[in-house]
Amino acid sequence: MLKKSLVFFAVSSMLSGCGGSGGSDQEVVGASINAGQDVTVIEKNDFTLKAVASPSGGTFNWQIVSGPSIDGFPQAGEELTVTAPDVKANSVAVLKVDYLTPAGALVSDTLNVNITSNNQLPVAVITQTGPDTLPSKYLDTVVLSAADSSDPDANGQVVGYKWEQISGPSTIKVTDTSAVTLSFVHPLLAENQTAIWRLTITDDEGGSTSTDTSVALAKNAQVVLANAGTDQQVLEFDDVTLDATSSVTVDGQYNCKWEQTSAGSTISLADDTACKTTFQAPNITDVISATFKVTVTDSANRTGDDEVKVTISKKPLSNLNDSGAGLCYNNTESITCSDDDFPGQDADLGRDSVSQLIAKEGKGKLAFDFTKLDADGKELSNDATTFSCVRDNITGLIWEVKEPTAGTLPATSIRNAQNHYTWAVTDPDDMDDLIHSNTVMPNPVPCPHSDHCGIKNLISAVNTQAGDPYCGGRTWRLPSYSELMSIVDFGRQGAHVLDPEFFPNMPDVTLLNHLHFWTIQTYVGGTEGIDAKLTSAYVVDMATGNTVHESKGNTAYVRLVRGDEDAN
Repeated sequence: MLKKSLVFFAVSSMLSGCGGSGGSDQEVVGASINAGQDVTVIEKNDFTLKAVASPSGGTFNWQIVSGPSIDGFPQAGEELTVTAPDVKANSVAVLKVDYLTPAGALVSDTLNVNITSNNQLPVAVITQTGPDTLPSKYLDTVVLSAADSSDPDANGQVVGYKWEQISGPSTIKVTDTSAVTLSFVHPLLAENQTAIWRLTITDDEGGSTSTDTSVALAKNAQVVLANAGTDQQVLEFDDVTLDATSSVTVDGQYNCKWEQTSAGSTISLADDTACKTTFQAPNITDVISATFKVTVTDSANRTGDDEVKVTISKKPLSNLNDSGAGLCYNNTESITCSDDDFPGQDADLGRDSVSQLIAKEGKGKLAFDFTKLDADGKELSNDATTFSCVRDNITGLIWEVKEPTAGTLPATSIRNAQNHYTWAVTDPDDMDDLIHSNTVMPNPVPCPHSDHCGIKNLISAVNTQAGDPYCGGRTWRLPSYSELMSIVDFGRQGAHVLDPEFFPNMPDVTLLNHLHFWTIQTYVGGTEGIDAKLTSAYVVDMATGNTVHESKGNTAYVRLVRGDEDAN
């Protein structure tokens, strides 16, 4: 665009027009300036600016009005040689020239400099930087780097990377194809192969270049890699998973066959042809190790195998029975156990939760295991209806079985179900000794008695009876709290919490208006008498299974026990 500017020296001067390319001209008698034609130039090339002005003899000053900066501006001169700036895209710089006449008049004109961007394409370079030893082999990490790629433009840079696999194994897996480096794990191969990768880089001016590289991949000596998993330590009754799904074949396709290779009892698998199968660890008497081999076969009928050892230990169940609670509940009703919303229930834990898997010596509900004994202590069949004692096969304790209710006190048998006793376990000479020994009354003699009798007399009578000892032993005693609670069945619904199949002949609750049974353990919360001696003992309420305490002077029922686990 050509523009001319003039300054008026007289209001009466004549106006006339003269043309330049693509612009409007003003001509005033006085001064004028013409910046010249618009310029089109390639970045970093030189071009010339030449202004024409009148009257001559004045000064020229150039400056940039808009657009990219150009070295040397602002500057003075009628004719200038200028270097076009380096630009990222086609740009326009608007230049203005001011002319100051010798008489002091100032006129101006502008022109456009159209600067064409001339981008040099980036240079793509691929370097294999891993592994250290070539050619790579199975499970090596192959690393390709584009870090040596560059942009030849002085102020340019590479801003984008794209990796593509052109050929080679289809089992190669990559997670990032837009980083400066590409890495992948050397796949399992039956034959030597070559993978070709293409790198496309892009510079900050949108120019892009591609290059290819080849990577040699070596075959593996073994092409079916069976993986039976790591050795396991489990407990009896645990659900155990055998997992061969980490096995590897050339095409990723395979099937499995499991077999137990260890001696001993055979363990049944849920599915011996599934690559991931399960079994339940069996009931054991000692630690065992079971070894399983998996044979993996690929699509070309090539095979490989691997073994896993599963060590099975005893489940750390206590030497006491479980509670007998076999049902789980939500807020309102019975539900299936192992519910995530109502976890940790009694039926989910302990012996009862695996009762169907536990081998028993005798019989009992859930995990209870009782054996009936005759009067000599010899084992009877599980379905015997007449028996004298019961052996708990979990704790090893032998329990008294009460004789049926018959007669009226004191005309009853010594172990009659309706007999009840004070807690006195000593026979002091006087009341002072009685109080200091933490008892509350002497043992009346004989026992049974029309009102009550002491536990000591009962124990003495049973252990010293004439003839053969009762159920083969003379060490009968009062049970501890934990021992007595071990035969309580909290899952039972009925008049009491003992299984009548093994503990028949319970007394009628109306006799004492309770079913309290003494334990050997003193209750520390109750005191009375001289020196505030302890006067109460713990009892188990066989109507409910609750633990309560009773004054030692009151009467309650007794179920004697014999065994190694004595109580103080």
